[in-house]
Amino acid sequence: MHGYRIRTASADDLGEARAVMLDAVYRDFGTGYVPRWHADIVDPERFYLIPPRHTLLVAVDERDGTVAATAALDARGPEYPANPRWIAERYPSGETAQLRRVYVRPEHRRRGLARQLVAELMAFARADGDYRSVYLHTYPSSPGAEALWRSLGKLVLDERTEQPGGGKEVLHFEVPMV
Repeated sequence: MHGYRIRTASADDLGEARAVMLDAVYRDFGTGYVPRWHADIVDPERFYLIPPRHTLLVAVDERDGTVAATAALDARGPEYPANPRWIAERYPSGETAQLRRVYVRPEHRRRGLARQLVAELMAFARADGDYRSVYLHTYPSSPGAEALWRSLGKLVLDERTEQPGGGKEVLHFEVPMV
């Protein structure tokens, strides 16, 4: 088995990282690019490389130097009304490290990349010192996502059961800072 190098993304990685992220929203979510939800994908430099409390990580395939996976963290909490009000209040911007864009290309899955990327993001959040919680949301339709997040965090809201028939399939998790 070959290896991967996990590192902070550089400006040179942004094109490939963007491709990994866009592929996921089209293939895994079926939503395609939606500007109000995915502005960070189009401009990852502004969202993740410039702000000091934000980061974008990439897993680079050592065989060919391509980006196999991405993972990001920022200080923007979940917004209401896209999310329930109590979720937005529980995880306010500035105090919450939100995990985002943890995506692995299909041919690189089942190798522990997402788990390794999340471990690096958690170390980044702890080193920051001002985050009081770590939050994320995911979709059960995303391959492997629900099992991964259930193994790493605590489910705080399953919109499938909270709003039966409401058509929302969003899972909200908190990941312990330890």
